[in-house]
Amino acid sequence: MTSTSLVRPSGAVRSRPAPPASANADAPAVPAAPAQAHAAAPRNTAQPFDAGWIEGIRFNLSAAERRVATLPGRRSVKKDAQAGWLLKAITCIDLTTLSGDDTAERVKRLCAKAAMPVRPDLLAALGFADRKLHTGAVCVYHRFVSTAVEALAGTGIPVAAVSTGFPAGLIPHELKLKEIEASVRDGAAEIDIVITREHVLTGQWKKLYDEMLDFRRAAGAAHVKAILATGELKTLRNVAKASMVCMMAGADFIKTSTGKEGVNATPLVTLAMLRMIRQYEARTGLRVGYKPAGGVSTAKTALDYQVLMKEELGRDWLEPDLFRIGASTLLADIERQLEHHITGRYSAYNRHPIG
Repeated sequence: MTSTSLVRPSGAVRSRPAPPASANADAPAVPAAPAQAHAAAPRNTAQPFDAGWIEGIRFNLSAAERRVATLPGRRSVKKDAQAGWLLKAITCIDLTTLSGDDTAERVKRLCAKAAMPVRPDLLAALGFADRKLHTGAVCVYHRFVSTAVEALAGTGIPVAAVSTGFPAGLIPHELKLKEIEASVRDGAAEIDIVITREHVLTGQWKKLYDEMLDFRRAAGAAHVKAILATGELKTLRNVAKASMVCMMAGADFIKTSTGKEGVNATPLVTLAMLRMIRQYEARTGLRVGYKPAGGVSTAKTALDYQVLMKEELGRDWLEPDLFRIGASTLLADIERQLEHHITGRYSAYNRHPIG
């Protein structure tokens, strides 16, 4: 089955705030305000392994490159419309710290920023003073899961833990399962696992399926994001096949990268992964989320990913139950862009701490 069709799904969109009359008429509709209720999709469930699902996967590189090249040139989101998209993007950020010099105090500061990602005066100016706005999650190493859970108590923000020998994923399989279980015991509601890249590079799809299935079982009620490390998988066909296998084994999200590879999230691998999500939904009726990570550091880049998500999968994939952005510095630029929208002036990055 190929995945190069340029037909995009359509759907009704409820917009807030509304763009002014002078806004570009071709701009995509503004996502709903963060406070709007959204019905979460049913959780993905593992399907029996079927090699037929992946044997026919092909990916037309030239068509994909043409599709991606059209994104920045023909889409324009400005003024109030841009502010609306950026506020929605904040709700989908997995605010992350994954450094060797992390400390408990740094994690606590990150959690405070996640709970109040935009200065109250800016929210008031945007008409959101009475709205609850926070990031989609806080993502940390297992060492800091309990610290983050305690710091986020009462906020409704889940803690995500990177696991399974992140970032290389080369520790023994039994230790990977124990690490997942330990993070869940400490309160992690989401587990970001790394797959064994060797299984993909050598075409051992049943081994990848069995590994992912074990991870899903070990996580229990915690949702699992499968990190493919796409920069190390060599081809878009490998990316597409690995995406399908991980979803078949029950992954709740598929994620591009650890952020530690030489090449991380790109629009091209995103397109490959989104097409597989679409195919998986067509086969099973189940929706799987998507998370780009690594190199998503500007508001403009975040907007590009949001537009691609809406055009390829539809409005529902702009919500945090189906879309996350793994980032450590993106929030600062979004807050700067919102301040510029209000004041007409750009502020220094040091006025937007941590994010």
